[in-house]
Amino acid sequence: MKNVKGYLSMVLHTHLPFVNHPEDDNHIEEQWLYEAISETYLPLIKYFKMLVEEKVQFRITMSLTPPLLEMLDNKVQQEKYIRYLQKHIELCQKEIERTKYTNNQENELARYYYDRYSNDLYMFKDVFKCELIPQFKFLQDVGRLEIITCCATHGFLPMLYINEKNIEVQIKYGVETYKKYFGRKPRGIWLAECGYVPEVEKYLKKYEIEYFLTEMHGVIYSKPVPVYGVYSPIVTPRGVAVFGRNVGSTMEVWSNTTGYPGDSNYREFTRDIGYDLNYEYIKPYITHDGVRIPTGIKYYRVSDKMDNKDYYNLQRAKETAETHAYDYMQKSIKQIKMANEYTKGKPPIIVSMQDTELYGHWWYEGPYWLYILIKKIYYDQDEIDFITPGEYLDKYTELQVCEPAISSWGSGGTNAQWMECEYADIYIHLDIMAKRMCKLAKKYKNETDKLKIRALNQCAKELLLLQTSDWYFNLTCYRVMEYSYERINTHIERFNKLYEQIKDDKIDEEFLKDIEWKDSILNDLDYRIYQ
Repeated sequence: MKNVKGYLSMVLHTHLPFVNHPEDDNHIEEQWLYEAISETYLPLIKYFKMLVEEKVQFRITMSLTPPLLEMLDNKVQQEKYIRYLQKHIELCQKEIERTKYTNNQENELARYYYDRYSNDLYMFKDVFKCELIPQFKFLQDVGRLEIITCCATHGFLPMLYINEKNIEVQIKYGVETYKKYFGRKPRGIWLAECGYVPEVEKYLKKYEIEYFLTEMHGVIYSKPVPVYGVYSPIVTPRGVAVFGRNVGSTMEVWSNTTGYPGDSNYREFTRDIGYDLNYEYIKPYITHDGVRIPTGIKYYRVSDKMDNKDYYNLQRAKETAETHAYDYMQKSIKQIKMANEYTKGKPPIIVSMQDTELYGHWWYEGPYWLYILIKKIYYDQDEIDFITPGEYLDKYTELQVCEPAISSWGSGGTNAQWMECEYADIYIHLDIMAKRMCKLAKKYKNETDKLKIRALNQCAKELLLLQTSDWYFNLTCYRVMEYSYERINTHIERFNKLYEQIKDDKIDEEFLKDIEWKDSILNDLDYRIYQ
């Protein structure tokens, strides 16, 4: 029996923006999903299921956002992922042949990648029958995961609250999508980008959300100042609990400069044969227009300068991950002991919050590190234990009442990341479209014409997709800026065209069918929510 002095709550935010182009295979942005499945979701499912089979008790919290759930459930995306794997297996076979007599280290790694992608194909297609959501649901049903929800399209609420209907719809359909896939109500929510404004609380309460997570300063700068800092949740005056991110525990696994991912024994993320090899050789495996992109086949480790790196050693990387798991456990124990000095007998909680894609995609060894950390905490000590925010609330019901500070986990903890002055005019469109949507919902609240109802629902979808926070964040990121700006303009144009057609009672059914096919998300959405 453990003599627990405090708790570690690992909270992984699992999100990708809705990218769906059934019309062609030319959009490399769809590869974000396929990379995440192979490098993050499948490895985490594998290790979590291994822990269940090994009878290791653990509790991890994961958000699974509605856009990601809709993509994982999309048959076209499932078929495209299979083709993605088949193409990678073909490239691995070519690499095995190319390096057979010239480079033993590259040949060994090529064989490793061949086995890994082949196993991904077998697990995804034959074992899981292309369905990953039931795997996460199983892990929740057996008591290992606490899955929480997020805003319907990952809308950044601090920039939407000028029209509170935006907030309500984002929260309502975050809850509804969760119930659709998991057969229960979510206890918690990850507000997109950890963006908090007080206006969200009444809708969290309305849709029976018990807690949300925020950046550390959202709790630290609460009024009054919380007695236990971020080592205990607080509760808002409306009765919603708030957990603050523990930055110290997060940066160890987040930072590639001061944290574990920057260790010289780990795989180098940026060196990839998609950039390194002869253009004609690699051309069939990059973009249709010939732009070089990552293939996922990487032969080097984090070492020296970019053009003078050592080869990646799988065994050495795993041994390093084991060392780092031990180090993280010891630092967590030390932090809990220090926190105990002023929590006055109430076991403190360390809330470590990260993007799930850190594990495996950005930090290739991350899923294995997490697997080893869970085993070490279970077997090798008795001072800390894993807990989810929901379980902590069940155990410790007396919380300090505080008003959280407006916050986000963007640069500087403010909203600036989503409000670049160069693109501020986009928010004028957001506001106008939200007002128009409310007018449509009021005018056609008793509508019975099926075609018009479809068009009204699609208008609501286009508005929600325009609110996706990723597009505004990515306007500051050169490599994805063009696609993000294209998506913003596309949703504005589709909404306005439908709006005019509805207003003039001249709906182009072929146009409507086309965008229903492309923007096939939130199919249970009812536009009347905007009344």
